[in-house]
Amino acid sequence: MKNNLIFLFLFFSSLPLFSQQLISGYLYEDLNRNGSKERREPGIAGVAVSNGTEVVLTGDDGSYHIPVKSGNTLFVIKPSGYKFSVDKDYIPQFYYHHKPEGSPNGFKYKGVKPTGRLPRSVDFALHRYDEPEAFTAIVFGDPQPYSMEDMDYFTRKILQEVEKNNKTLFGISLGDIVGNNLDLHPVYKERMRQLQLPWYNVMGNHDMNFDAPTDDLSDETFEKNFGSANYAFNYGNAHFIVLDNILYPDPRDGKGYWGGYRLDQLLFLENDLKQVPKDKLIVLSQHIQMKDITSYRVTDRQRLFDLLKDFEHVLVMSAHTHLQDQIEYTRTEGWMGSKPLHEYNAGTTSGDWYSGKRDVNGLPDATMRDGTPQGYAFLHVKGNQYRIDYKVAGKNPDYQMNIYAPKVVPYKGRTTSQIVVNFFMGSHNDLVEYRIGKGSWKKMGHLEAADPSYSTKLIEWDFTDTLLPGRRPSNAVNSTHLWFAPISTDLPTGVHEIEVRATDRYGKQHYGKKSYKIME
Repeated sequence: MKNNLIFLFLFFSSLPLFSQQLISGYLYEDLNRNGSKERREPGIAGVAVSNGTEVVLTGDDGSYHIPVKSGNTLFVIKPSGYKFSVDKDYIPQFYYHHKPEGSPNGFKYKGVKPTGRLPRSVDFALHRYDEPEAFTAIVFGDPQPYSMEDMDYFTRKILQEVEKNNKTLFGISLGDIVGNNLDLHPVYKERMRQLQLPWYNVMGNHDMNFDAPTDDLSDETFEKNFGSANYAFNYGNAHFIVLDNILYPDPRDGKGYWGGYRLDQLLFLENDLKQVPKDKLIVLSQHIQMKDITSYRVTDRQRLFDLLKDFEHVLVMSAHTHLQDQIEYTRTEGWMGSKPLHEYNAGTTSGDWYSGKRDVNGLPDATMRDGTPQGYAFLHVKGNQYRIDYKVAGKNPDYQMNIYAPKVVPYKGRTTSQIVVNFFMGSHNDLVEYRIGKGSWKKMGHLEAADPSYSTKLIEWDFTDTLLPGRRPSNAVNSTHLWFAPISTDLPTGVHEIEVRATDRYGKQHYGKKSYKIME
């Protein structure tokens, strides 16, 4: 018998490092904040822990046990009322990489160093605090610097103007943290320190290891710099989920990428949502928007819809397009929830990839192809309700629209000129009205077309006799948030004021003004 036990011990201890093992540890309240579990520090029961597929809850003493295999990243799903320690770059420390042999050696950009054999106990420290149910998160779409020059634009135009208050709890970047040069990840983290906020990052298609032979290895450098590419956390009465929704290499032909999920990601989402009350607000953050089915695996989108349909309050946030769009999914697209599913496709902090004329401070205009200016968003959460505000970089917070109109029209003359309003956060369901002078308010018509204000920027580049500082912007695309109305020519000659009133999806009203002149 003794010899058999010795044989079994030697057999299991000699198994290769990539075989499945059981990992154990504790979730505990770090009372003295030294990062080490001590006997008097209590465990925290009922906290979710995941290996990227399965999800388990800690026991009464805060202990957990879950299988892992080589390559897994273990992570804790932060409970409301607690927070994790952050590192010097304000990345929350909620994860543990189990990569005994490290990331593949042949990659251009390095991944996680070998972690060796599992420790006896992998513990996670949490700190209790009075977490409000009404809070704000800052949302960045695509910082995407390709160079240090771009990184400086991002720092000066975005980071140095961000304002936070005591309700601003954290931030999220919705992928494309950098533009293919993964050596800029640490620089980005160093620049982000000045915000002094816990920051959660989403993986984008420009954050991948392009030399990865399989999708599960395409995030090795991202994991080294930011932790897991798939995870979740709670604040107040909101449950946040982050997913890497880029399949690389494209499973159809091995070239490029495709929007979608691996099976292990969908299983994680299913197992995670089993632990979430149906009345919570679900906020799913991912990089690629799901609207364009030519670039998204429709079966994966449908599986996601099916997993989320029983939740009453769901918001999806994405970026990637360098546009701004309010997308709604209904039964037509396969969404079977009780009300349309809202996806906010956020405007980007890089705008139109840092293009356009430079101002007196040397900063590029970077207006996006749909006429949305470069900027970032604030997600305001109260209980299980949310509201999103967009902040144009370098402008007052109340700058929410651009009004295009002719400067001069003929008195009682015929003209094809129109008033065109770009309401940056608008959708076709919103009410946009206008009046001239003190006249009555009239409803404007919704329009999907190129923004004429943006087109004038391109005309300036194409007809200039001298080289302009900066880089020509991208060609215009149709905007989903334009409204139009005729311009009046039968008013008395002189200057007249156009006033526009837009009511957004949350019932908040926004105003804009512009003047034009009627001449004989």
